[in-house]
Amino acid sequence: MQLSPGLRERVSAAHRGAALPDRLRLYDAWAARYEQDVAALEYRAPRLAAASLAFAFPAPPSEALVLDVACGTGLVAQELQGWGFCQLHGVDGSAGMLEWARATGLYRELRCCVLGRESLPGPADHYDAVMVVGALGEGQVPCSAVPELLRVTKPGGFLCLTTRSNVSNLRYKAELQGVLDSLEQQGAWEKVSAREVDQWERATSKEESTQGTGYISGVVYVYRKRPVTPVEED
Repeated sequence: MQLSPGLRERVSAAHRGAALPDRLRLYDAWAARYEQDVAALEYRAPRLAAASLAFAFPAPPSEALVLDVACGTGLVAQELQGWGFCQLHGVDGSAGMLEWARATGLYRELRCCVLGRESLPGPADHYDAVMVVGALGEGQVPCSAVPELLRVTKPGGFLCLTTRSNVSNLRYKAELQGVLDSLEQQGAWEKVSAREVDQWERATSKEESTQGTGYISGVVYVYRKRPVTPVEED
């Protein structure tokens, strides 16, 4: 089934790098049909990210406090619940998206926050896991926001991040990889896994298609914030 011109335009507009007020209006208007569109795209990132976190998580997931950043309509929360994660907080910059996320009943707390422009609404070292699925990409959340995700994660906690590997996102992906590697070299976190996925979602143009498959590829990263090392007394 071919993707509709309207869907292609909405996806393109989301990654175009428009001014923030225009972007938020786009997502507010998109919220009502967002899940219908991502189903048509065969968008796999929420399912893949939730599974990656679940496989890495050592403790009973029902006890874990998880922050879903750029939560949209709640697709990631639906997947996390299937793995037993039930203490979920969410943030998003779009009031329209948050309205749909609230209707799922899956979040204990939802707040409006534009990551990259504002600090996350939470104290340092607060969450057992932090998720960012779909928002780390060209024209969306800047790579400079990654340390803020780390700030609110507990020492020993996990961060699960995704980005796309399509042609128009390669510059951003390389910049993001540099930030991730730098934080690892600084000892801020350690990489648990990095999974490249060929059929991430359907491509909206031939130029974006990976080797003519009709899909774009993407990657799921899982990192663990390094625990605080106790200072030994003399």
